[in-house]
Amino acid sequence: MTHRSRRIGPYTLIRTLGRGGMGTVYLARDAGSATVALKVLHPELAAREDFRRRFDREAEAARRVARFCTAPVLDAGFDGDTAYLVTEYVDGPDLSSVIDARGPMTGANLEALAVGVATALVAIHQAGVVHLDLKPSNILLSAVGPRVIDFGIARLADAGATQSATVSGTPAYMAPEQANGLPTTPASDVFAWGGVIACAGTGRPPFGTGAMPEVLYRVVHHVPALDGLDERLRPLVEQALHKDPARRPTAQELLDRLMGRPSATVDAAGQMVSDSWTPPQGAGPRRRLLAPVAAVVLAVAVTLAGVLAFSRLRTPPPPVTTRTITSPAEISFTHTNTRSEKARARVRIDALRRQGADVQLEWTIINDAAGERITLYHFHTTRYLGDSNASSVELIARGKSLRWQPTTRKGRCACTSWESGDTIAAGESMRFFAVFSGVPEDVTRVDVDFRNPGVVRNVLITAK
Repeated sequence: MTHRSRRIGPYTLIRTLGRGGMGTVYLARDAGSATVALKVLHPELAAREDFRRRFDREAEAARRVARFCTAPVLDAGFDGDTAYLVTEYVDGPDLSSVIDARGPMTGANLEALAVGVATALVAIHQAGVVHLDLKPSNILLSAVGPRVIDFGIARLADAGATQSATVSGTPAYMAPEQANGLPTTPASDVFAWGGVIACAGTGRPPFGTGAMPEVLYRVVHHVPALDGLDERLRPLVEQALHKDPARRPTAQELLDRLMGRPSATVDAAGQMVSDSWTPPQGAGPRRRLLAPVAAVVLAVAVTLAGVLAFSRLRTPPPPVTTRTITSPAEISFTHTNTRSEKARARVRIDALRRQGADVQLEWTIINDAAGERITLYHFHTTRYLGDSNASSVELIARGKSLRWQPTTRKGRCACTSWESGDTIAAGESMRFFAVFSGVPEDVTRVDVDFRNPGVVRNVLITAK
């Protein structure tokens, strides 16, 4: 290829998106004028016969990955001595830049990220591929949810493969078996999932930053630093970060537990993530590098002796802003339903009162839109996103590190439940309730966190 021709195979290059250790990424158009991301590998790699064989094999495996929460591989080949790989173009910043610019993720988007990345891993593993370099910079935050990239450079899942004297991947997110040069399996990706969610939820890698040998030592020998991670996700992240790969959940088990149902499907999970996701705003420069390239072993093969890798230091998170309502106890918000229609709506607290040893919250959702419906299934972000109830609403004690979620009785939430297809029509409203146990008598005012709609502050708990 020459700059004058601006073509590689059947693709017309538009502009350069970025350059990395393995080659250059271009924005390009295919023969049908569709926009794609095209990675051109360094000529010295494409000239190697062993690389050409490996490239063909791994590109074919990557094309088998289902299109759920991933940027799918569309094409791969050689144009003379130029090796290239084509993926779907996704417009959005990468997770690393969003964390740098805005600090840790919380609430609905953090949970949707956890589900989306787990969904991508299920699809990748079902195709017989292991990612081996899952990290925040390999996750793009699109308008409809997170998209995992660069799985096209992973080796085929081969339980008998070893890496002898080399280590592949990014130190802060490597599994202990990768750090020790032992065989890798899909469990290595599950470990990386735990590291990614921990970083997204705390703003820092769970094993810190620094020189590569130092980080790898902590990966192998230290417990992860998870202080500040959402307590609803922390137990699952801890299990994913277990040193023993046999004791980690599989990607499918991650998805089942996050969705709160057995045998959760990737299509259902992908739809749920899309419906729950709020695209990041103001995250700085947008990243569009969707460039699976060569095999991970070739992309970042390094020895344990002497190679240093530095991770970015996280900037302090900006102050969190929430809606503050004094009187009446009401909050306005915009809800996006499954058809991407935006509904103007309100949450109004009707009562917050003690009933014996419990506190009962009653509220109304009012749909002020002209014609759009509110989909209840995705209105409140619940603990595992699959619960069709109000279990995600929290009471937060004023001036104290105390919070309460609706109590569970006989295995069910003591709160309003609904069916997956239930909606609130335009101009209509619906009443809800939730019962909370263990709220001390001396707690007289709380903030009520409705998650997606926002927070109503300084609400008085009244007598019965």
